[in-house]
Amino acid sequence: MIKVLLFAGLAEQAGTPVIELEEKETAASAVKTLLKERYGLQTIDNAMIAINETYVKDNSIVTEGDTIAFIPPVSGG
Repeated sequence: MIKVLLFAGLAEQAGTPVIELEEKETAASAVKTLLKERYGLQTIDNAMIAINETYVKDNSIVTEGDTIAFIPPVSGG
């Protein structure tokens, strides 16, 4: 199982901040595509990706037991 964490607007769009995937190994980009298709998260392309609390690139591999987080850009004032 791979645990997916969504933050800010992505969590709001998906209706949940946590999603569990029954994948054993896949690329971060494949997780991103799956989330776009399944949850309509079109803005996920702008999000930073972290695997096990380390920022990574789209082509990084996520494996069973990992946590992958999608962190959209935020602004405040």
